[in-house]
Amino acid sequence: MYEYEFVNIKVGALNGKPKEDYKKIISDYAEKGWRLHTFSPLPFAAYGQAISIQLIFEKQKN
Repeated sequence: MYEYEFVNIKVGALNGKPKEDYKKIISDYAEKGWRLHTFSPLPFAAYGQAISIQLIFEKQKN
């Protein structure tokens, strides 16, 4: 059985860049035993640009 953790990162409206360091977030979770399962852009703005990215982490339950 696995458990999952969801982390949302906002994306800049004008430049489309993440507002947080996603590489650091992934590294921090990895140090705690989490594995990046997938990522997904979340609701789209008027021009098809994501307004946030969701990182989904998983790890096996003890």
